[in-house]
Amino acid sequence: MASTAATASLSAALPLPRRPLPDEGAAGATDTAGPACAAGPAGSADEAVRRWYEDELGWATAAGPPVRLLTGLRFDVLDVPRAAGAAALGRLDPACPVALHGDRVRLLVAAGAAEELPGLLEWLEWGSLPLDLRALGAGGGITAPLPVPAPAAGAQGAAVWLRPPVPGREVESSLPAVPAWGGGGGAPGLVRLVETVATECHRIRLRRTAAQPLAFS
Repeated sequence: MASTAATASLSAALPLPRRPLPDEGAAGATDTAGPACAAGPAGSADEAVRRWYEDELGWATAAGPPVRLLTGLRFDVLDVPRAAGAAALGRLDPACPVALHGDRVRLLVAAGAAEELPGLLEWLEWGSLPLDLRALGAGGGITAPLPVPAPAAGAQGAAVWLRPPVPGREVESSLPAVPAWGGGGGAPGLVRLVETVATECHRIRLRRTAAQPLAFS
């Protein structure tokens, strides 16, 4: 009963789709849509999440569970520790979506940024140091955070939005990008963002190293 109530709450909280999915109504669509369309509460909840992202935001998804947002199309993602993500918030356009999943922060950046990250780190002289920082681009994806507004009771540890995307607003204009791409408009540059998170990742590493007991032979 609790699972049914949670699913009903999720479905009620989600906006109605603005348009049908491309394969809706096609012959055999219900047989080939994948596990997100499976009968039962879990399948219904996943399908509601997927429809919100695809219909309200126009973002590509992969069926779950859990539903995933595909990177490398409209945006890439910088995946950083929570402390580094907190330091980066002040460097971002207020409209730039930011997600939290466990102790990791996912910063949305312009599509193509993942390919540029190694070169940027080298240029900023961070390339030779091990940093807890990775970029997800073409062929990647992240667990879809709960849509906004989210249900009152989500699964513990579920991905959530710290700064949610807004339906009807093009996300690209708010994403950090290198100037040559021109995709960011007035958004803060990708270089400054990478410098900020790399610096904080290095500080985290130094603190962890200092906290380790000395080994004596």
